[in-house]
Amino acid sequence: MPEIDVFTPLNLKHTQLKNRFVMGSMHTGLEEAKQGFDKLAYFYEQRAKGGVSLIVTGGIAPNFQGRLTPFATQLSFPWQIKKHRKLTQAVHKHNSKICLQILHAGRYAYHPFSVAPSKSKAPITPFKARAITQLEIKKTIFDYANTANMAKKAGYDGVEIMGSEGYFINQFLAPKTNQRTDKYGGNFKNRMRLAIEIVQAIRKKVGDNFIIIFRLSMLEFVEDTQTYNEVIQLAKALEKNGVDLINSGIGWHESRVPSIATMVPRAAFTWITQKVKQEITLPVIASNRINNLQDAQTILKSSQADMISMARPFLADPDFVNKAMNNDYMSINTCIACNQACLDHTFKLKTASCLVNPKACHETEFQLNFAKKKKKVFVIGAGPAGLSAAVELAQRGHQVTLYEARSEIGGQFNIAKEIPGKEEFKETIRYFNHQLRQNNIVLKLNYKIQIEELKKEAPDEVIFATGVEARIPDIQGIHTSTKVLNYTEVLLEKKHVGKKVAIIGAGGIGFDTAEFLAHNPNKTSPALDKDEFYKEWGVDPKYQHRGALKPKEPEASYREIYLLQRKTTKHGKGLGKTTGWIHRLSLKNKGIHFLGGVSYHKIDDKGLHIKREQKTEVLDVDHIVICAGQTSNNSFYQQVKNQTSLNCHLIGGADVAQEIDAKRAINQGVRLANSL
Repeated sequence: MPEIDVFTPLNLKHTQLKNRFVMGSMHTGLEEAKQGFDKLAYFYEQRAKGGVSLIVTGGIAPNFQGRLTPFATQLSFPWQIKKHRKLTQAVHKHNSKICLQILHAGRYAYHPFSVAPSKSKAPITPFKARAITQLEIKKTIFDYANTANMAKKAGYDGVEIMGSEGYFINQFLAPKTNQRTDKYGGNFKNRMRLAIEIVQAIRKKVGDNFIIIFRLSMLEFVEDTQTYNEVIQLAKALEKNGVDLINSGIGWHESRVPSIATMVPRAAFTWITQKVKQEITLPVIASNRINNLQDAQTILKSSQADMISMARPFLADPDFVNKAMNNDYMSINTCIACNQACLDHTFKLKTASCLVNPKACHETEFQLNFAKKKKKVFVIGAGPAGLSAAVELAQRGHQVTLYEARSEIGGQFNIAKEIPGKEEFKETIRYFNHQLRQNNIVLKLNYKIQIEELKKEAPDEVIFATGVEARIPDIQGIHTSTKVLNYTEVLLEKKHVGKKVAIIGAGGIGFDTAEFLAHNPNKTSPALDKDEFYKEWGVDPKYQHRGALKPKEPEASYREIYLLQRKTTKHGKGLGKTTGWIHRLSLKNKGIHFLGGVSYHKIDDKGLHIKREQKTEVLDVDHIVICAGQTSNNSFYQQVKNQTSLNCHLIGGADVAQEIDAKRAINQGVRLANSL
């Protein structure tokens, strides 16, 4: 029997998938945007053209109660079919298949008309859901089948029933959210009744020649949810009732265990997919934090799953599959799981995109074409902004020279990659290094170009991406004390830091520095060690407890650390919407001291003199690390602009230095390059 790998076709009962890659469901925000389905069709077409075999859409509600927001997309009426045909026709051009995900929000709905198995309020919405009646359950089952039928008429190859992540069906499965006493509550046979009846109704409505995927909640990481035996019981029942594929759902939105962020180890949860696969004959799809070909191949070849679902990696690179098939790994723009432009945007009701690929979900704005006039362009600074501009310019046919004062490219990404839990940032630097070579960009490292050289060379355009410098606050003794370091000295230059540390500034760089200093340098980062990650966050890989949760065993901080801020608000308030809680909880679990409302008096041999809550005190620390923000490094830009007639442009941190913001920097670089 030939070895199965990610490029082996998969035969279902009535159709064949051309390879083992699934583009998992992502809500992009285009579903509700003006002319959004035209943009969405082009977005999906690029991924189909890029080689993925099966695409699952973002969640579409079966009825009004099930909408995530009051104006979220719903597919219930014949007049809605036309716009969906745009998606299916675009994908089918490239021998790929597409399934509509049917998602009922349940108590996760962000509107006052939400329903759930029992009256309850989820922590991620201000609205309390009322208990759905049996009559409404019957109507909802009809609505699911109706939506599936509408999907079939629109040309979809199938549907995915969202039964995980804490949404409506999942809420029926868990004792935590289902306290019903009728036939839909109580023992597990009753609690899984809704899922089975929905599958039965859909199969009856659409017939046999239509794919049904069920997104099964395999690991929930919430107290009082499902047991392992209940997960298997439901999987076997789904198999008997006409499901074609089982997709893996990991975590709830209210879980206190990270499941997709960058500090989660790669392929951290395929062990549960493997356990489920051993119990049923249906193909099983692995998901969550799989972002590279090597892991995907390992999962398939070791029979941990039959297919690989990747969502955000197809935001980062629509051509992932074709590049992988051609053994062109180095040119893959790898998802770093930062969440900054995808999930953070989605939860703010903004159009999703991607930090490392700002064209994602904006493809119609960027249809790459060669510039009408080939220009000589100098880019000064090889951080995220400069790199993105340089590569985009070269791809459009311009002659690009990139100058970098340091010995390596990457800018602030060289800081990020040093933080335990942010090792993925190395992948972006690897990608850009490759792109510089592929696009024949002249790279000059350890090079500070002078104004005289600029005048002599007379480039058509000069782009200044010279980044930021650490801001040093005005505190007595800050410039003279040997105890004082700034974050670049700690993270880049690796200067010695003692066992007791005060960090001034609790923004993103303050949190990163605290994470770096808290980590034992003699131990592997939990992001690179699954067992350490499970211990830190209380994951039960033996699945002996409901929700696969066990008591946490976080590693105590390697140093005693005080994280200080002037503000009285919550530490890290400005961190990412979907990841800020992880960073706060990680430091809290390690025993970091959070001090707010602090005023700084002076620094001397005794330590850091502060005042808070009307009391003065001295923090007897070995070192004080300054993480008090940044200032734009744009003096050279001002000099060139004032003394020459060159066309000058300012991007990235050199333009705005409110926070270190790679998302804005890369986006700005790409957009500027497309405008020249």
